[in-house]
Amino acid sequence: MEIEIQDLEKMLTISDYVFGKAFNEPLIHQVVNSYLSSRRQGSKSQKSRAEVSGSGKKPWRQKGTGRARAGSFRSPIWRSGGVTFASKPKDYTQKINRKMYRGAIKSIFSELIRQNRLLIFNKFDIELPKTKILLDFLKSLKINNALIITHHIDKNLLYASKNLYKIDVVHISKINPLKLISYHNFIITALAIKKIEELFL
Repeated sequence: MEIEIQDLEKMLTISDYVFGKAFNEPLIHQVVNSYLSSRRQGSKSQKSRAEVSGSGKKPWRQKGTGRARAGSFRSPIWRSGGVTFASKPKDYTQKINRKMYRGAIKSIFSELIRQNRLLIFNKFDIELPKTKILLDFLKSLKINNALIITHHIDKNLLYASKNLYKIDVVHISKINPLKLISYHNFIITALAIKKIEELFL
């Protein structure tokens, strides 16, 4: 498969095995859900009536006081009592094997190429860390929502993108399924796409 390099006006040959996969929505959905679940802390913890401090003594006798019967100061209906169905730390991790993860990444990249949403540049740097410079260049490409993937992080580019809400810059090692479905357009350097090809062949 060949894809155009925008700033050189020539074609780059890429592997059909990596960038020619069919779009597998159920797989991508499962992998993204797994990624989001693994980011959950799961550290919420509450005390049940068995764990809160307080006497086990019956507050008052069962009958004759005119008050509702009560058996413990630690009852959930009392102030400072325990919590009914108290939450406990939980591991939300959903196991996804390596083959599924790699398959989802390849499927996403393949669909981006089919939809012409992936632009390849031989080099994507800017001379000064100015947001206006980057913004003007993206406007010339008619892009206002994009993830820029590079093989090395250019500090000028990183600083210029910080104030842009829908523009982000990441190193090739930091891509993940969630980022790859969170932007409309993608700009990637030729070396970065070759690195992806090497990793997923």
